[in-house]
Amino acid sequence: MELLLGIFSAFGLSASAGLNAYIPLLVVGVIAHYFPATLNLAKPFDLLANPWILILLGVLVIIEMVADKVPAVNHVNDLIQTIVRPVAGAIAFAASANVITDVNPILALACGLLVAGSVHTVKAAAVRPAVTAATGGAGNLPVSIAEDIIATITSILAILIPVIVGTLLIIVLALVLWWLWRRSQKSQTA
Repeated sequence: MELLLGIFSAFGLSASAGLNAYIPLLVVGVIAHYFPATLNLAKPFDLLANPWILILLGVLVIIEMVADKVPAVNHVNDLIQTIVRPVAGAIAFAASANVITDVNPILALACGLLVAGSVHTVKAAAVRPAVTAATGGAGNLPVSIAEDIIATITSILAILIPVIVGTLLIIVLALVLWWLWRRSQKSQTA
């Protein structure tokens, strides 16, 4: 059970990194710093709990949040974050997976990279352009705020109650697969 909870936690943190690179890293660092009994990070990930790193992550969270809410800048930010978010997801996955399990660090980094990269790709290449086109850009601010809230809540729940995050991730994956299947069925009948 501990292995499963660790995997759920790691997947939840890396998925939220696909929405905002620094929120899950900040959440991991804050919880590890102030509540080491809840989350005790192994080396080298224990650096996330360093007060100077926490300050840096806080500044980066603010910069990314502001950049993501300014029209036109948000698209440039998404281009830059194409590299940053998967790397942050890899770090978050590896840091949390090594806490609870003995997952190979290379496998953990690869899983985090793929999960965060996938979430970021859907956000930057499909969701945001569709919101921009449908609302003339007016919908980007509320969507960005929602993404930040989802990333924060998912990060916290991934550490404190990973079963909920794991269940939600399975449900979302099932819904996406169902939607893709229905879409392919409609295109075959048309």
